[in-house]
Amino acid sequence: MKRKKIGFMLCIVLCVMMVVSVSCSNNSDPQQNNDAPVEETYLSEMNFDKIEEKAKGTKVTFYGWGGDEYRNNWLNTDMANALKEKYDITLEVVPMDIDQILNKLSGEKQAGSTSGSIDVIWINGENFFTAKENSLLYGPFLDKLPSYEKYIDTEDPETNFDFGYPVEGYEAPYGKAQIVFMGDSAKTSETPAGAEEFLEYVKKYKGKVTYPALPDFTGSAFVRNVIYEICGYEQFMDMEADKETVRKEVMPAMEYLKSLNPYLWNEGKTFPASSTEQENMFSDGELYFNLSYSPYSVATRIEDGVYPDTVRTYLFDKGTIGNTSYMGIAYNSPNKEGAMVVIDYLMSAEGQAGQFDKLKALPVVDNNKLSPEEKEMFEKIDTGKGTLTQEELLSKRLPEMPANLVPIIEEIWLEEVVGK
Repeated sequence: MKRKKIGFMLCIVLCVMMVVSVSCSNNSDPQQNNDAPVEETYLSEMNFDKIEEKAKGTKVTFYGWGGDEYRNNWLNTDMANALKEKYDITLEVVPMDIDQILNKLSGEKQAGSTSGSIDVIWINGENFFTAKENSLLYGPFLDKLPSYEKYIDTEDPETNFDFGYPVEGYEAPYGKAQIVFMGDSAKTSETPAGAEEFLEYVKKYKGKVTYPALPDFTGSAFVRNVIYEICGYEQFMDMEADKETVRKEVMPAMEYLKSLNPYLWNEGKTFPASSTEQENMFSDGELYFNLSYSPYSVATRIEDGVYPDTVRTYLFDKGTIGNTSYMGIAYNSPNKEGAMVVIDYLMSAEGQAGQFDKLKALPVVDNNKLSPEEKEMFEKIDTGKGTLTQEELLSKRLPEMPANLVPIIEEIWLEEVVGK
């Protein structure tokens, strides 16, 4: 009897424990039942003051292309000092090509890593498309940042679409870019206004003109700009990512590019491997033509003595392609709070004015949202020698090609223009 009684009592205890367990499960914190990870749900419920508080005293890593020494210096000095003073955040800049960044994140994703080493990523275009499609980014986070509503035009297509791909809060605008062409007025007085004049220019200065080999970012943009010039751009905005469909539409531009080859540097048999190599050839006088996605880069190069003060920038009359670069957060960032604070500051009027002043990067802020004092801060900035006005640039700004068409165009260029 005693054993039966004990067994009966144990049975009752176990049943009670099971009921309590089920009850606790059903009445637990709702974020435990959410499909999102606990950490992400927790962050989504925090206001920015709390996020800022959690970020205080932490380190934030900023990963991005390290080929721009001016930007590297600005991030490591002005920006790092401002973040330390305002938020007690230590900014660590890690120069790395974006394909290496995405490979690193992809490897960590496959390995099941929930905490990596990358916080903020400088990203856009095809790379954002790849990262978002493969769940390598944390988000959405953009609407949690005060600077977004305060300073950014939230209805601007460039805010909401990156190379035609919806942002959906997974990245924040960082800086505007736009293709500009450049020449040294002491060597060439011409500033071609379109494809026809450019062909005559290339013929006149045989061997002194070229563009970077694709898939270099700037070289690829030049080819897309020629496509817009020859073929128009509207039909590409919603085009199916089918190679033969794209080939048919871009062939007139490919034929034009092929016609340039005999007059290009090295007769178009090879092209500079990167925009950096092209810039070095231009500054050395080996080339008379250069191009940049940084519309005010000429001013910084003149100021530093890299270019003579006779270098000038110009555009095609039909316009040139512009886009916005962005900042994302790695899906497994160990410091998402710190990343959000850094991004919010970089997107603020103060952060953007600092970037415009030191790097001459087109600001992403909406001028209509600036206070009189903030407007004055931007108006005082001297854009330097050899540049175009912001108004002229924006008046001839063309939209970017959808991201999923870009690699197809690069393949077609290799096949049709280079012949490989």
